[in-house]
Amino acid sequence: MTGAEVAAFWYDGQTARRHAGVVQWRGGDDLILRGADGGDMAVAIDDLTYVERGVLDGAYSRRADDGFRLVFTGAVPEELAARLPGGQKFGKWIDRLGLPKAAALFAGISAVLLAIVLTAPTWLGPRVPQSWERRIGDAMIGDLGNRLCHTPESDAAMAKLVQQLDPGRPITRVGIANLDMVNAVALPGGQVLVFDGLIQEAENPDELAGVIGHEIGHVRERHVMQAMLRQFGLSVLLGGLNSDIGTGVFGIAAMSYSREAEREADIYSREQLARSDISPAGTADFFEYLKDESGETPDWASWIASHPMPEEREDAFRDAVKKNHAYKPALTGAEFAAIRDACTNDKDVEEFDFF
Repeated sequence: MTGAEVAAFWYDGQTARRHAGVVQWRGGDDLILRGADGGDMAVAIDDLTYVERGVLDGAYSRRADDGFRLVFTGAVPEELAARLPGGQKFGKWIDRLGLPKAAALFAGISAVLLAIVLTAPTWLGPRVPQSWERRIGDAMIGDLGNRLCHTPESDAAMAKLVQQLDPGRPITRVGIANLDMVNAVALPGGQVLVFDGLIQEAENPDELAGVIGHEIGHVRERHVMQAMLRQFGLSVLLGGLNSDIGTGVFGIAAMSYSREAEREADIYSREQLARSDISPAGTADFFEYLKDESGETPDWASWIASHPMPEEREDAFRDAVKKNHAYKPALTGAEFAAIRDACTNDKDVEEFDFF
């Protein structure tokens, strides 16, 4: 077929008048726009551009006149359609590859980037200068203001406990946060916070020692910085970059370490308890409490959980108990009471205000 006549309407770009008529093509490089009023207008095919957005989306405009619009209302023959500029359905390179191939390529690239984000922090985290990490931790503690509980007796008891679990490593600083939540968190730069809610649930100082030993294990293995880098990378990868990520205590508390990191911290805790001659039975009791609180967990949950299951951790600490061995208590009754009463006896401490 050579030549065609297709119904259309157009705006000439000079006036706001809508012209209706036909577009005549004789196989050459020009289109003749013939209006019902008898007026003709010649337009070079090479001068046409496809309008993908804006007024009359899907129309044709002219490079020489952006106000021009041409819309075919009749069926355009294949020969003429092949000469007209095409629009982008998904994007230039996607249209060239095809949607299935482009989707497969995107999935492959995403998988590689995700693998990098998840694995790179393991070797990058320990290489972050500790002075940088310490400044981050100090800033977080500073943001808490007067929300950490202190009394001379509780500070002395906590220092004694830390010295037993982390001797010769004075960088570790353990504070009591005035928050009724059963949790503890390791912060950058050797900072550890134990929430008062956890302390109140602990039945003896041995339970508290195992939990603090676990958090110190995160500090020693540089898990905190690894988790921060991983969370930051995931935020960027998923397009949800948050400038506050890693800058708040609760942001750190909400981050998950890998199950392997949790196991490493548990191993560190058991080693330090054994070295200090503190019974791991108390920590086993704590994990039994967590198991009872969480209820029965299906087997498949262990594959997606960020932490090992409480029963696994309880068994590991119970297996570490030496039979018929006379362990010494982590703290005296008076020292443990001083820690438990720290937030009550500190008259200047402030409460966390979430609203």
